[in-house]
Amino acid sequence: MSVAEARPAAAVIVARGGASHGAGGLEVLLARRNPEARFMPDVWVFPGGAVSGEDHHEKPDEDAEQAHRRAAVRELQEEVGLELPADELVAWSRWITPEAAPVRFDTRFYVIRASAHVKPTPDEAEITEVSWVAPSAALAAHREGDFKLVFPTIKHLESLEPYAGADELIAAAAGRDVQPILPRVVGSEESWRVVLPGDPEY
Repeated sequence: MSVAEARPAAAVIVARGGASHGAGGLEVLLARRNPEARFMPDVWVFPGGAVSGEDHHEKPDEDAEQAHRRAAVRELQEEVGLELPADELVAWSRWITPEAAPVRFDTRFYVIRASAHVKPTPDEAEITEVSWVAPSAALAAHREGDFKLVFPTIKHLESLEPYAGADELIAAAAGRDVQPILPRVVGSEESWRVVLPGDPEY
């Protein structure tokens, strides 16, 4: 079986809440993809997308990390109208789509703190709705069928649940050892599941 190449991509976990915002726990920004989209229609995701030629500033051989950061801030502005500085992005994770998938991405996820006054706005093309939501609330809504999420988003929201606010999350990210994660699809075509490194079936 041929394996599709994983395209480089970036996604941003925009966080707010906690002591620096006066009140309230951690909330993150989720964006609802257009129901008419060919790829992941009507799914709530973190803003992001593929790295493009413009992100390399016409230097394809330069540091891939910088290209990913440019892609992250560009997608954030294009999809939800937020302009946040690339140098404030902190690496959180790197996920590679399972080899069994026909469309694959090698995505670097970053976290960044948003000021209390920012107001994200969907572009009404790729993104039709945005929402600030606590990770636990998003997961609960998904279980109840009210919030459509995909596996990587679910796992990232689970990883965010322990943090009380944006400052705590950013501090944790600063000391995080980011290693690539390549999930695998196991089982039959009729009954399959995704497993992660460390799982007995991996």
